Amino acid sequence: MLTAAPPTTRTSSPTTTTTTTMSARRRTMSMGSSCAFVRATKSRGTRGSAGGRRSAPSTVRVVSEGTGRFIVGGNWKCNGTRASVKELVQTLNKNVPQIEKNCDVFCCPTFLHLPYVKENLDSRFSVCAQNSWVEADLVDPEHHYDSTTGAFTGEISAEMLEDLEVPFVLLGHSERRTLLGETDEIVGKKVAHARYHGLSVVVCIGESLEERENGTTFDVIFKQLKAVAKEIDDREHSSWGSSVVIAYEPIWAIGTGKVATPEQVQEVHSKIRNWLAENVSEDVAKATRIQYGGSVNASNCADLAKLSDIDGFLVGGASLNGDDFAAICNASSVHYKAVGR
Repeated sequence: MLTAAPPTTRTSSPTTTTTTTMSARRRTMSMGSSCAFVRATKSRGTRGSAGGRRSAPSTVRVVSEGTGRFIVGGNWKCNGTRASVKELVQTLNKNVPQIEKNCDVFCCPTFLHLPYVKENLDSRFSVCAQNSWVEADLVDPEHHYDSTTGAFTGEISAEMLEDLEVPFVLLGHSERRTLLGETDEIVGKKVAHARYHGLSVVVCIGESLEERENGTTFDVIFKQLKAVAKEIDDREHSSWGSSVVIAYEPIWAIGTGKVATPEQVQEVHSKIRNWLAENVSEDVAKATRIQYGGSVNASNCADLAKLSDIDGFLVGGASLNGDDFAAICNASSVHYKAVGR
């Protein structure tokens, strides 16, 4: 059990600003389950070459599905004007009475619109940032990855999201991996850094069409999972199930109109859960919520929700329509009925 460390002071450079962090402060950041996160005494990481990073220490189907609440997220991506975001927020708020109470929901606006959404979106929805920064070549044996300067133009830090009380952050989305070159190692560091600052995390994993067709789907996603697991301190594994959501998004199905068959999705989700059981713990495997994302819409969500290892959806384009998004959230009832919960 991780115990609280004494209060520590943090000094930022190159300025001399000093802030006091009470390490005993606990946050309940995840939705639908308590996620008490206690900081250990902080130490700074050191820079090193990416290639010089320390090295980290089956595919049987799992029959028992997860035990977490159904969770649906709307990734608004790089979309929205002041007018359209205001309209979407109003539509979502209007739909609150119709959304089932057995579903956790979050929305991911752009950083520009995040403060407005946080202020005006009904508390039925949580807000989620679309990314947070970590210094790629930082080496930190304690997996905190706090940089010593703020000289990273254009970036948003986990500390900023923590200060704004944004509870969730989306990391490792395939668009950032493929278009911006984020590696598995960088995503793992981002997860560790965000968790250290009390944020719950939605981690995206998934394979390309080429990887699907050449039979390496599981090699790819297990490698992505390993990069995250090795960066989450062992002391945090007990809370992983409630604070780290995994979103399986096959790249070939994102925004293409192509949807993986329910059988394909169930196979991948069950093997993700089995990997967690074998490499983290049985408890974490059961508690971790695994979303599916890939052209999910109001028409196909019910069929997907019937599967035992699909614990929710990460929705792209359809989340920009408030009425459709509410309908997708209500697939939670289909899921609970199908799995007998």
